[in-house]
Amino acid sequence: MGNAARTRSDPWVGVHLWNSRDCAWTSLWVLLLLSHCCWQARGLATPDQVKPIITMEQLLWVNGSVIGEVNTFRVPLIAATRQGTLLAFSEARKHSSSDSGAKFIAMRRSLDKGATWSPTSFIVDDSSLTDGLNLGAVVVDSEKDMVFLIYTLCAHYNQCLTASVMIIRSHNDGVTWSVPRNLSEEVGTTMFSPGPGYGIQPYELPDGSVVINARNQNFYHCSCRIVVHSYDACDTLPLENVTLDKTLVDPAVAAGALVKSGLVFFSNPAHKTKRVNMTLRWSFTNGLTWWGKPLQIWSRASGYSCMTALDGTAPEDTHSLFVIYEKGVYSSLESISVAKISINGRL
Repeated sequence: MGNAARTRSDPWVGVHLWNSRDCAWTSLWVLLLLSHCCWQARGLATPDQVKPIITMEQLLWVNGSVIGEVNTFRVPLIAATRQGTLLAFSEARKHSSSDSGAKFIAMRRSLDKGATWSPTSFIVDDSSLTDGLNLGAVVVDSEKDMVFLIYTLCAHYNQCLTASVMIIRSHNDGVTWSVPRNLSEEVGTTMFSPGPGYGIQPYELPDGSVVINARNQNFYHCSCRIVVHSYDACDTLPLENVTLDKTLVDPAVAAGALVKSGLVFFSNPAHKTKRVNMTLRWSFTNGLTWWGKPLQIWSRASGYSCMTALDGTAPEDTHSLFVIYEKGVYSSLESISVAKISINGRL
């Protein structure tokens, strides 16, 4: 990208120093002032207001046959309903940490903005399948007060021939769930992995365009994220819209993304090769650039993550988000934790 294009899209790059130093600094401050006024006029958070801190964190699941004799909890998801309920999900792998094998879907609910959580309930049981269920995506329909959870069966074709995409739904904030429905007629039987993350993975911008921020599984050109933009509600994903975001270094994991207060937030273990250093980044430019001083959530082992935020009108809801992630001292498979983060740095 040329310097001129960077200057137009990113107010933090600065201006070209074509003139004297005084003129350059004057132009820079004018640009920053205009950007600040623009953010305020649109009711968005400004850089001086964004100072994220962790205000609360607790473990939801600990691995090693501690909870319900489950060997490993992995692939965390989190969502917030219109009623203000937080729902956390994970794969409860019965006998090992393997991606295949028999599993439950585990869930915990919070009715008090993450302060306390219900005991673990197992809302789906795949019995003893050799190639059991894999999460998955959670989608909240705020208009109909429905929550949908999507998962896959036979994703690895391990002693099974046909992959299936399944869906369950709840009409009462996760208290009860429907029986699973097979979506094979709609999406086919070729292996299709819906997530991990949200139904629109991972976020939609205010202009209606969709940004897909994906793991770079084979480290194509870099240990970083692959990003693609769609401007027609994902009817097409043109190759020319695919880019590599080298700022978002990544060891090939499922990461979290969220649009909140006009900002784009992104969470992942920010390391080129290791699943360590869970980090929260934020962007004032719809993901074109990222603020230079991210928040380190956890310095040691960490893996998959997912984010959500409450949509209430209370100041706490307006300025808070939640990150659920795989966390450990030596391995990211040790536990799943959820952190509540104050965006403006207030307790």
